[in-house]
Amino acid sequence: MDWATGFDQRIAEYLPDVRIAAEEPMAGHTSFRIGGPARRMAFPENGEQLVLLVEFSKEAGTKPLVIGNGSNLLVPDEGVDRLVIQTSGLNRLELGEEAGSILAGAGVPLAKLADFAAKHGLTGVEFAHGIPGTVGGAVCMNAGAYGGEMGQVVAGVSALFPDEGIRVLSNEALRFGYRHSLFSDRPEAVILQAAFRLSPGDPEAIRARMRELLQKRRASQPLEYASAGSTFKRPEGHYAGTLIERCDLKGLTVGGAQVSEKHAGFVINRGGGTFSDVMELISKVQEQVFQKTGVRLEPEVRILH
Repeated sequence: MDWATGFDQRIAEYLPDVRIAAEEPMAGHTSFRIGGPARRMAFPENGEQLVLLVEFSKEAGTKPLVIGNGSNLLVPDEGVDRLVIQTSGLNRLELGEEAGSILAGAGVPLAKLADFAAKHGLTGVEFAHGIPGTVGGAVCMNAGAYGGEMGQVVAGVSALFPDEGIRVLSNEALRFGYRHSLFSDRPEAVILQAAFRLSPGDPEAIRARMRELLQKRRASQPLEYASAGSTFKRPEGHYAGTLIERCDLKGLTVGGAQVSEKHAGFVINRGGGTFSDVMELISKVQEQVFQKTGVRLEPEVRILH
């Protein structure tokens, strides 16, 4: 039996209220605006539904792909023969019991988290206001900007480990590093919720800082084009964008993909860009930067094959 047939039967029997889309174009669910159809895409509205979706996927014989805003994802043009679970319905956002704590579901956008913190006079996540991802993805990759990162403010998470059940993990157990966490090494695990530990602050000062950082982002990044943010990780002792610019690669184009003329660290989709366009451009940049500087650039964007 085809995996999708078995999966559909389980959904009809146990989760009839969960929206399931067949052959859903991934280009509509990634910030690159690139990607063919997902065989099935599910839109759970709570953690219990997500846990069952993962279980049913495993029973059907396919590995689920859990996404938020798809802001760090490059998907093949032929699509993916998998169940994609979109977490925007996991949007619980509330103050925790301890002073300065916030509980946020995996699908909460970082901008919404930062706004909520500012509203309650809590400082620490201003840096995240302009990052186009969600809590789950941001914790997984320890997203950061302007000197801040998730590892500095996450107190702990609850996550599903398919073979172990739901676990609650402290900050120390998450092993945060540069664009890395425990979940980088355990890709089968699914973040359900994160707890943030913040400090009291003046709401006006917090909002002023958020506006300042947003202006910096708009001035320096090609936000008018589809992209997955910074394409490459920061190599030790260097900045990827600076190396790429020094190698005169700004504006280098393959099909609809281009090294941004505004910020060399971004590969953008100028319109009609394909998976193969972006992959070829990434390869060319890596090759030329290595030839000219001896530095190997490693993609920060998550590439599905």
